[in-house]
Amino acid sequence: MLKLSRRGLLKTSAAVLGGGLFGRAKAAPEPTPFQNVNTHSSPSTLKITDLRVATVKKPGPSPCTIIRLETNQGVYGLGEVRDGASPSYALFLKSRILGENPLQLDRIVRKIKQFGGPARQGGGVCAIEMALWDIAGKVYNAPVYAMVGGGKFRDKIRVYADTTESKDPKIYAQRMKERKESMGITWLKMDLGVEMVSDTPGTVTGPSELSPWEMNQLEHRFLAMEVTDKGIAMLEQYVAAVRDAVGMEIPLSMDHLGHLGVKSIIRLGKAYEKYNLSWMEDVIPWTYTDLLKQISDESPTPILTGEDIYLKEPFRALRKPCGLEDSSRSRNVRRHSRDSQDWQHGGRIWRADGHALCRNARQLHG
Repeated sequence: MLKLSRRGLLKTSAAVLGGGLFGRAKAAPEPTPFQNVNTHSSPSTLKITDLRVATVKKPGPSPCTIIRLETNQGVYGLGEVRDGASPSYALFLKSRILGENPLQLDRIVRKIKQFGGPARQGGGVCAIEMALWDIAGKVYNAPVYAMVGGGKFRDKIRVYADTTESKDPKIYAQRMKERKESMGITWLKMDLGVEMVSDTPGTVTGPSELSPWEMNQLEHRFLAMEVTDKGIAMLEQYVAAVRDAVGMEIPLSMDHLGHLGVKSIIRLGKAYEKYNLSWMEDVIPWTYTDLLKQISDESPTPILTGEDIYLKEPFRALRKPCGLEDSSRSRNVRRHSRDSQDWQHGGRIWRADGHALCRNARQLHG
């Protein structure tokens, strides 16, 4: 029987303990829980830390405000407030989104959408939403269409090009032709308002000495402005010149007709019928649904409206009075199913509103 003294027992214990420690030190290190995992972005701890703006001046509608949402993990998102809109529409929402997790997109937009409004007043909400989607796409490495649901519908989207005006019909037509031949644009749009001919006597009937605010902000029906037969004939020369230059095959749309009365809009729609326009856009404020229905019923040229609508509820108010359920002539859907739905200032919630509006558009117009 082995007998150990007190001193021997201590020596033996020390040897065993030392051997254990020595053997453990030689063993391969155990893998850490995050081995082979990129932890640069941790979605559950992502936070918005700043909102910054930059103003971009460019040809065409300008200036444009671009926002950048910063996060605590170096991931950022970009959005656009829309041309001509104040950066304040986004900046005053900053305090309401700092500290939020940008991936909780639907909750954030529901929180701030109350601070948006029609037309460019919705630009701040929309810009923030765009930036949130940008962040989510980068974090999850997925495109927006995949995150919204339903998968990719098409590989490319047809766009149209607006064109800078000229009071010379031939120059205007040449600019449109360049859009088609040099840029390869397959859908054209022209702005053709009564200001193009109003400096010629006998073309426009309206009150004199209007202030700039009245000319640009007073709603059409209160302006008492009508275009004469002479004015319509001169405007028609522009459309004829453009069609001669680009042909009848390419779609052609029209916008910014001027703050005209209902009768003038209908007469212009009839005058332009022979040129097969795809639409005349926002001829009067969309809120006058009864007048829009009258114009749509009497004008052979299709009418487009709704660009300034904020959120989906007003579209419901627009549809039935204008007969959109059963009238193929009234169109509240355009472009990339942008509707007359403008993602940059229409204030649409992409998941709940925009997706639903696109589905409704397909049901209405195939």
